[in-house]
Amino acid sequence: MIISLILLAAGLALLVLSGDLLVRGAVQAAENLGISQLLIGLTVVSAGTSLPELLISVQAALSGSPGIALGNIVGSNIANVLLVIGVPALIKPIRPDGSGLRRNITVMVAATLVFMLLLSNGMIGRLEGLLLFVSIVGFVAWQVWMARKAAANGHSPEPAHHDKLRVAGLLVGGLIGLPVAAQLTVNGGIGIAEAFNVPDTVIGLTVIAVGTSLPELATTVVAAYRGSTAIALGNVVGSNIFNILGIMGLTALIAPVAVDQHLISVDMWVMLGAAAAVAALGFGRFTAGKWIGAAMLAIYTIYVVSLV
Repeated sequence: MIISLILLAAGLALLVLSGDLLVRGAVQAAENLGISQLLIGLTVVSAGTSLPELLISVQAALSGSPGIALGNIVGSNIANVLLVIGVPALIKPIRPDGSGLRRNITVMVAATLVFMLLLSNGMIGRLEGLLLFVSIVGFVAWQVWMARKAAANGHSPEPAHHDKLRVAGLLVGGLIGLPVAAQLTVNGGIGIAEAFNVPDTVIGLTVIAVGTSLPELATTVVAAYRGSTAIALGNVVGSNIFNILGIMGLTALIAPVAVDQHLISVDMWVMLGAAAAVAALGFGRFTAGKWIGAAMLAIYTIYVVSLV
């Protein structure tokens, strides 16, 4: 138990540091390239903060633990909204700014609905995995094309001149540190959960899901504190898209994944509700302040308690 607590504390500390490095590097990279912070949040930041989900889901699928693999993805997408938006909103209002945010929220909701359809079949096989993985490749290509189109039309910000080596160092440090920190945190959390005899499925939906969402949380808190709300929301939307299309796609390509009945009857609907909450913020142009943040955290707490 003591070792688990030490791992948990070390992981949390490294998460905060790595999240700060990644946000600063992402903002400066966006400014150097003359592209929007939203695009950086949707691609570089969201892919980097989704690395823990990828590592854990693939490892769980290979070790014959589909409950952990799927629970990790579904639980992370729930936590990414209710926890990752809820906590920063208590610190500083999160505004749905950024050109193209609503368009990408639409992609996230569509990906969520397709994922739910695949879950309802009781098995996500290699063909479905290929479809999802091809979709994430297409999504990234589309984002790059939109950025080039904006640049050609003169709608991109003027490039800045931050030191390239320093920017690269910040990005690499953040991208390396986040998955390491998440692994430490998850290992500590699993050790604590097992000490209290919590089932594997619940561990996947809660401890591991929260643990692998901590990079998003750390990055979003830092981004909100620094006033980079486009990166904050872009990170959440992009991470949920990457989790479904990229991580689930690659996981199913490696090993077909059977779906737990609880995921079909309860958890995937909570995931859809979380996606709908982001859509409401984005399309309604609502600012997520302290009241919305508190409501999200209360809903997430109720959901987690219901699983135990």
